[in-house]
Amino acid sequence: MGLGSQAIIAATKFELHNDTKDMTHFALIGAAGYIAPRHLKAIKDTGNELVCALDPYDGVGIMDSYFPDADFFTEPERFDRHLDKLRREGSRKIDYVSICSPNYLHDAHIRMAVRNDAHAICEKPIVLNPWNLDALCELEEESEKHIYTILQLRLHPTIKKLKKQIEDGPKDKVYDIDLRYITSRGRWYHFSWKGDIQKSGGVATNIGIHFFDMLGWIFGDLKGLDVHQNSPERASGQLEYRQARVNWFLSIDGNDLPEAAVKAGKRTCRSITIEEKELEFSEGFTDLHTELYKEILAGRGFRVEEARKSVMIAQQIRNS
Repeated sequence: MGLGSQAIIAATKFELHNDTKDMTHFALIGAAGYIAPRHLKAIKDTGNELVCALDPYDGVGIMDSYFPDADFFTEPERFDRHLDKLRREGSRKIDYVSICSPNYLHDAHIRMAVRNDAHAICEKPIVLNPWNLDALCELEEESEKHIYTILQLRLHPTIKKLKKQIEDGPKDKVYDIDLRYITSRGRWYHFSWKGDIQKSGGVATNIGIHFFDMLGWIFGDLKGLDVHQNSPERASGQLEYRQARVNWFLSIDGNDLPEAAVKAGKRTCRSITIEEKELEFSEGFTDLHTELYKEILAGRGFRVEEARKSVMIAQQIRNS
């Protein structure tokens, strides 16, 4: 091999090393969870690297499709130690920790991320109770690290268009809205952490909080709240925002699906009507996490305070 060929190989190796070094480094907590693949895809699609992941369950073969070389841990203590080691070594220090763990652990895992000098990207709900938000705001200020939350409906094209329409419309108009979201869950749900209201926050928090955030984002501050039912399977009530009166119904019971959905073999039904006109937004959910990661990496992600309205609503419903 000539000197020219050797020089080309050396330059290529140097370039690859620099590309890896210049990547943003991620860690992931909750790699075996339902939502984790969307975060794995977002990290991959934005051209960055997953360095390590944590989950007490070791069935995480999904990682092979995205980051087969990532280190994996089943014990949080060893994972925490690894983050600290990477921070001290410097070359592959974690920049962001993506958190897909059970709801009641979010607060602790955000603190783990910040303690290891990393920003946090946390799935909904960022916390279960509004007073925990105050502590996280203090943590951000003390650490100078950012804590982001996943409010991806705000990036949905149809939802963004609706917000623009409301902003351009009459400022004193109050819209009548019906929201129904039914997503069938099997018996396993009640035996998992999701079926424990102390861990998940219940149906309103687990499957409703994105919609509560969306409604507050578009229609303004909450003025009143009534809860008609709140059981392990379903919840319903009325919300009054500055520009909207909302009748809402949430369920994980397949028996609540409309006949048309059952005939079509669907196990999920989303329906929002505004002034008796259906808002069609069944499509467009696939890449919202990737779009949100792009915003976060550009410094424009949704921070702790953005989640306050929806966390307060879910907490009030839970305690009604």
